[in-house]
Amino acid sequence: MNKRFLMVLLAAFMSFAGALAADDNRVADYNVIPLPQEVTLTQKGAFVLTGATPIVYPEGDEQLKNDAQFLSDYIADVTALRLTTTSAKVKNAITLRLNKKVQGKEGYVITVDKKGVVIEGATAAGVFYGVQTLRKSIPVDKSLTEVTLPGVVLKDAPRFGYRGVMLDCARHYFPVKFVKQFIDLIAMHNMNVFHWHLTDDQGWRIEVKKYPGLAKIGSVREKTVLGHNSDVFDDTPYGGYYTQEEAREIVKYAADRFITVIPEIDMPGHMIAALAAYPDMGCTGGPYKVSPIWGIMPDVLCLGNEKTYQFCEDVLSEMMDIFPSEYIHLGGDETPNVRWKECPKCKALMAKENLTPGKLQGYFTNRIEKFVNSKGRRIIGWDEILDGDINQSATIMSWRGTAPGARGAKMGHDVIMSPSSHVYFDYYQTRQGESQWEEPLLIGGNLPIERTYSLEPVPEGADAETASHIIGVQGNLWTEYIAGPSLAEYQVLPRMGALSEVQWRPQGQKDFENYKVRQTRMLKLYDAYGLVYAKHMWKRDKKK
Repeated sequence: MNKRFLMVLLAAFMSFAGALAADDNRVADYNVIPLPQEVTLTQKGAFVLTGATPIVYPEGDEQLKNDAQFLSDYIADVTALRLTTTSAKVKNAITLRLNKKVQGKEGYVITVDKKGVVIEGATAAGVFYGVQTLRKSIPVDKSLTEVTLPGVVLKDAPRFGYRGVMLDCARHYFPVKFVKQFIDLIAMHNMNVFHWHLTDDQGWRIEVKKYPGLAKIGSVREKTVLGHNSDVFDDTPYGGYYTQEEAREIVKYAADRFITVIPEIDMPGHMIAALAAYPDMGCTGGPYKVSPIWGIMPDVLCLGNEKTYQFCEDVLSEMMDIFPSEYIHLGGDETPNVRWKECPKCKALMAKENLTPGKLQGYFTNRIEKFVNSKGRRIIGWDEILDGDINQSATIMSWRGTAPGARGAKMGHDVIMSPSSHVYFDYYQTRQGESQWEEPLLIGGNLPIERTYSLEPVPEGADAETASHIIGVQGNLWTEYIAGPSLAEYQVLPRMGALSEVQWRPQGQKDFENYKVRQTRMLKLYDAYGLVYAKHMWKRDKKK
């Protein structure tokens, strides 16, 4: 089936569904984000959802029981309906069940007829994504006491297995409550990875019991620069960190929504917050202070010091005890080697191992990766780690465009595409040349939603083997200039909707104008949750 025919078919369906919705605001609309792969209207009748409709799950299946409760809560959030959940076999219900015939471990099938609704998946995660689609189909109106679900068969599965968003809590600390809300946004958009950036030069945000100074000293900077690294500071101490108990709570909260939390402990660069607490881990011995300014700092971990490796292994051991994720993110980006060139210990190591300063980071990464592998885990690093002689088992997160990712995939590395040109959500949502005077102060750059939507993660002309190593796509919210929840929401919404289609929709089956209609409808759901979102896309339409 070619793309043109699919688009015509989709347009016809949207016209039909739109006519229904215009006639009665109690009618569900299956044109959601991300758009399901197959939407087939049937002649088997519509199902009317009322307060008497139960949600049925298999007895003894705790995951599907949770899925059922999520659906009940989601429907109650946007209508006047509070549906009960039960394991009893009853008719005229929404039924959740496992079906190994459903394609893909995160795929689902939704069948609606006059007798009820059935959501099936090969796994509970697949059922959960079916729940998300049904949730987003239901009209947002707190006065509604019934909803008509047109007869349909929806078949769907994601394009990529890794679908993530990163939140930087190192530059600015976000309360546990907001971290959970951020995870809820990830779930709403059918994503399955929360990349949690926890350490950087400006703050260490996670408790490490063997090194209490990391939280006590490394989490607090004496002041913060104002503007774009001016000479003016606010002279106000800034701090905050997550206890291990809080981190475990967040891991559980995410896991209940089939989201994996991947922690990032950046090393060997971006480590000044750690050096402030343990200066003997640096090449000069300090003293060091948690950085009050943004940017790349010359002081990094001393790689000629054996204590450094023990420190890193100890920290990562505690992280792996908290976070059960397959992956541990080691950062590895923006690491100057100027201190290594002057450090006697580093020079001695380079002479012993026949290394240049440019290859010393690769030596470090290899050693740490072997330790992580020994614990049954794998590492992810920003694409700079490709500059060293790293093992093929390391996964590359390509942020300096897609070219490094393409190179890594050809070398046999798994790759997550995360190019700053398309998915850095700390950038302005304006187009080049548009005024930014109405925008909050941000780091810079222009990243309109159209560009995010246009991302094609698999390089043009890639052979099948190379393409198979592109395992996912991720958006990133760096927070140098984002100090609170409202601005964080504004920066990711509605771009998170555009990203979800890149992550979910099959290659060649995206259409921006079609997406824009569906994203407009989804604003009602954002409003129901009191979310803050950008409106640039719609303001431009008004000016036309």
